Amino acid sequence: QVQLVESGGGLVQPGGSLRLSCVASISTLSFNAMGWYRQVPGKQRDLVADISIGGSTNYADSVKGRFTISRDNAKNTVYLQMDSLKPEDTAVYFCNARTVLYHYWGQGTQVSVSS
Repeated sequence: QVQLVESGGGLVQPGGSLRLSCVASISTLSFNAMGWYRQVPGKQRDLVADISIGGSTNYADSVKGRFTISRDNAKNTVYLQMDSLKPEDTAVYFCNARTVLYHYWGQGTQVSVSS
């Protein structure tokens, strides 16, 4: 069974930075793409960024220029570097990995941006 374990969330002041990590229980090369989504209470889960097996990246307009997604296949890990954080970035962030047939999800990690 595939497991995705996130870490790196927390409380940060506006303008600060955090780096999220997601470690997969199998090789990240098993997935067509991996990414990060976020969700606030009462809202749908939205894509933040994703990265394909070939390294192509895609970002939500709201985070372009501030967030960077990367992957280290040797460590089975995908990262989300978040800079210039804003209060509106506050959410639970979920790691996602997908194949042709399945989507896998982590348990989520809380990111709170507040002074």
